[in-house]
Amino acid sequence: MNSTLTQEELERILNQAVQDVTERTAGVRLHQEDMPPGEDMCTVQITFDKGFHTSLTLCADTSLLYRMACNSFHEEMLEPEDLEEFSKEYFNVLCGRIAGAMFQATQVPAHFNPPAFYRGRFEPEGREVQFVLTYSNEYNEGAQLIHHVPCAQQDEDAGDIS
Repeated sequence: MNSTLTQEELERILNQAVQDVTERTAGVRLHQEDMPPGEDMCTVQITFDKGFHTSLTLCADTSLLYRMACNSFHEEMLEPEDLEEFSKEYFNVLCGRIAGAMFQATQVPAHFNPPAFYRGRFEPEGREVQFVLTYSNEYNEGAQLIHHVPCAQQDEDAGDIS
């Protein structure tokens, strides 16, 4: 993603998508903060397999995802599988918004794999963190959107510059 945009432009696109999708989908306002999620968290992750050679990972407090799912489903209680399904669908919508914004900015069509859900923190293999956007809501529940790029050695081996 970085071959055609500065990191600041990319961060702005990702932040705008997070803010818009979270508020519209789940009725939760997130604010950029320096407070990362706690120990009870879930992770949702995608890898772009066309257009860009990057990954996006959302690590969020389980309570934040639960609150978002309840708001979205208009329910007070949810089953664990409902939380997983909501998290994957929310991240799918978020990444779709990001892919659309990236296309508008770069004219590069992108495709990503279906989101994968994990309990706890998950870090993709062969990837390194380029930057992290950290958020919290009014209940001090936190989330991080992490932009991963292929490790430098893999870039050299594959001749990949994006």
